[in-house]
Amino acid sequence: MVRDLTPLLAILLLLPAPASRCQAENWPGWRGPRGDGTSLESDVPTHWNGTTGENIAWRTPILGGGHSSAIVWKDQIFVATCLQQDQSRALLCVDRHQGTVVWQRTVLKSPLEKKHKLNSYASGTPVTDGKRVYTAFLEADFGSQEERTPGHIVVAAYDLDGQQKWLVRPGRFASIHGFCTSPVLFNNLLIVNGDHDGDSFVYGLDKETGQTVWKRPRVHKTRSYCTPIIRDIEGRTQMVFSGSKCVVSLDPHDGSEHWRIEGPTEQFVASLVYDGTLFYLTAGFPERHILAIKPDGHGNVTDTHIVWRTTRGCSYVPSPIVEGPYLLVAADNGIVSCFEAATGHRFWIERMAPHYSASAVSAHGLVYLTDDEGVTKIVRPGPEHDVVAVNELGERCYSSAAVSNGQIFFRGEKHLYCIGKQDPRQ
Repeated sequence: MVRDLTPLLAILLLLPAPASRCQAENWPGWRGPRGDGTSLESDVPTHWNGTTGENIAWRTPILGGGHSSAIVWKDQIFVATCLQQDQSRALLCVDRHQGTVVWQRTVLKSPLEKKHKLNSYASGTPVTDGKRVYTAFLEADFGSQEERTPGHIVVAAYDLDGQQKWLVRPGRFASIHGFCTSPVLFNNLLIVNGDHDGDSFVYGLDKETGQTVWKRPRVHKTRSYCTPIIRDIEGRTQMVFSGSKCVVSLDPHDGSEHWRIEGPTEQFVASLVYDGTLFYLTAGFPERHILAIKPDGHGNVTDTHIVWRTTRGCSYVPSPIVEGPYLLVAADNGIVSCFEAATGHRFWIERMAPHYSASAVSAHGLVYLTDDEGVTKIVRPGPEHDVVAVNELGERCYSSAAVSNGQIFFRGEKHLYCIGKQDPRQ
């Protein structure tokens, strides 16, 4: 007897796909799809070794150097780089399945700018909307005799086949520490933070043409390298970031200001994170602070909206991460702290590395902390210090990891690594 399977098939089609497939994400920009280092995936690798090849799907050389993190859109990986021998800054595309370089495009050629020893000539992470890839560099000129290197911010857009769609110079830039900005996308806008030691601005560019839609001056004209985080909170779209001697919330539609906190220090690098209730800041130089900030303010909220503060265990460059009720901060000097996010109670503080530059990522309740030596320690946040695994990349690493479809991508000093299963389509 032949059974009619149509009703059964209909039911199966209505059932959700397996969790790992449902939660697979692109990693389209700095710190991933939400700009905070978090992944919703549950099948992310926890063990690998770049020297022995354990759980390494592929490793491919990257011409030039830079601290730009990799971004991932479906089958393509994009990385910014600088080839110092001919002073060119480039964007390249790598096939995620084979690790082969599909195309490499020179964005500009200009003299190498002066920079901090921990910076690079290609530090800004690109961003993509799945149609175009956007990247930013400094086009240096030496028309000034000052210690800082002056030049133009150059922002360029390429389609996924490597064809340049536009290139603009929205403003000037000069800093004794060099250049870094990681653009972010919002609706039809590409937002670029141009904080520097001079007449600095935040720009909202039309992502289709590169034309400036809005331009917001930065009052204190002081170098910083912060990438904004954008959240919808109680009827307001807030773009929150630190830099230029303050913390601000701007409306990304037009650059107008919601609220600001003066200070708490002069220079900033790390991005903020948000847990649905509070924003968390770690900064900076010369003073260091960790702040928890209420997001419902208007105007100057310096004296009213800081929920808690500490000056111990703060990070300058690596961005913090929130995982569940916990806030983790990996300080530059290798000291890691785990806080109760709501109250600022510090559960533990431990030395875990010689030095951190990369920002943490999290997946499936675990936090991945990669130090400058390329060693990733995976911790389970909680009241007790719990190291789940220790993994070696085999080379130095200053870039933050990207997580996509069950794989982790590390941009090391010389190679791009794919950690995990050989082919995520399988």
